[in-house]
Amino acid sequence: QVQLVESGGGLVQAGGSLRLSCAASGRTFSRSTMGWFRQGPGKEREFVAVLSWSDGTTRYADSVKGRFIISGDNPKNTVYLRMNRLKPDETAVYYCAARNDPVIRSVRQAYDDWGQGTQVTVSS
Repeated sequence: QVQLVESGGGLVQAGGSLRLSCAASGRTFSRSTMGWFRQGPGKEREFVAVLSWSDGTTRYADSVKGRFIISGDNPKNTVYLRMNRLKPDETAVYYCAARNDPVIRSVRQAYDDWGQGTQVTVSS
């Protein structure tokens, strides 16, 4: 059974930084893609970033390009999301998701497994 456990959320001032972690277990992830999504209050869950373990390919939502960095530690099956210059409207629950396919996708329906989420609150 796949388990995804996020950590690293918290309260940060606008302009600040946080690093989220997602520890994955339960199967081999070498051909998986790992994504980060977020859901703000009253909003739909939206794509943030994705990493393919097989070749290191990444993709970002336009709104976070140049500020967020997704990376992974393959031996530890852990994916990170470094978030810089955070904005108040990025307050959300951030979710880690896994897709058992090396092709990166940015639609939530493509992902098979999800973590419980970690709250990020950006104060103005």
